[in-house]
Amino acid sequence: MYPCMEIHLKKIESNARKVHEIFKPYGISIMAVTKGFTAEPRIAEAMLRGGLEYIADARIKNLKKLKNLPRQKVLLRLPMMSEAEDVVRYSDYSLNSEIETLKALGDAAKKLGTIHKVIIMVDLGDYREGIRSQKVGLFVKEAVEIEGVEIRGFGVNLTCFGGVIPEQTTLQRLVDISEEMRMKYELTLDIISGGSSSSVYLVEEENGFPDGINNLRLGEVILLGKETAFGRRFDGLCEDAFILKTQIIELKDKPSVPKGKIGRDAFGNVPKHEDRGIIRRAIVALGKQDVDPSGLIPMNENLSILGASSDHLILDLSKDPTGYQVGDIVKFYVKYGGMLNAMTSPYVDKVYIEDDQLDEDEELLLVEDI
Repeated sequence: MYPCMEIHLKKIESNARKVHEIFKPYGISIMAVTKGFTAEPRIAEAMLRGGLEYIADARIKNLKKLKNLPRQKVLLRLPMMSEAEDVVRYSDYSLNSEIETLKALGDAAKKLGTIHKVIIMVDLGDYREGIRSQKVGLFVKEAVEIEGVEIRGFGVNLTCFGGVIPEQTTLQRLVDISEEMRMKYELTLDIISGGSSSSVYLVEEENGFPDGINNLRLGEVILLGKETAFGRRFDGLCEDAFILKTQIIELKDKPSVPKGKIGRDAFGNVPKHEDRGIIRRAIVALGKQDVDPSGLIPMNENLSILGASSDHLILDLSKDPTGYQVGDIVKFYVKYGGMLNAMTSPYVDKVYIEDDQLDEDEELLLVEDI
């Protein structure tokens, strides 16, 4: 059935293995971030076959799905106090920045007869989650007194909210803060986590990662083959592990500019249209209820996306010489947002391809080449 997301598990496994091999010599472990595909176990297992050391997700519901996989689990989103018991039950580590939440986790851990490990998030300028650097000492001083939890790491988030690019000097600050806290409070630190897929480019820079960074939390670079600081393909990884397919349901020549007084569309926006005369327009069975159109890249470079409503995606086929017909299949590469939307949508079928043959000399298809 269409629309469907075609997921190539061998390509995901290959990407994970290459990433693992790149960072292992630097002593950097990798958390396999599973939130982009709702923690579907088959995809998570493909990532783990590539050698990744941890499973990480933003939602406890997703970690519950993966509870039987033999890796330590990490909750990426700051815990809600209302889910403290489940956080302790289903994750080995959680990322934290609030004392009251740590107290709730400690109470839950004592109830369950265990110790919950926490990674303290430090805000180094992106201004999403984390403790401002000058206040980390006071926070840790109070946190180490909380029974039931144990500080086992420090981490930073960059790029995701403020767009701040990870730099060697920024990550060195994280290392310095972590080392100061370790010595002052006699902490045992397992993890100094230097960010996500936006940090991986540093391995190719002259200065690279500072000594002390020993972990990254990676999803997009493994799933879609791109580092996210600059949007570049990373070290020969496959970019076509996820392909979104759908079917043409209408194909007609129509004016490029709607006729009549223009008001707001179904989503409250006032659309703007370029007058290009009569164009060949296709409607495919895919809409904003399934995916954000900005997260799609047509595999056929002659096609362009004109816009979408809840259930319809409108394409311009005017430059395509191949002669699409009603019922033909149109394929799209997905960006991270497109993958996330489509994998979450119950209206997009998921098809898992197990038998991709990846040859070392195979020419990988690049989004930039399309």
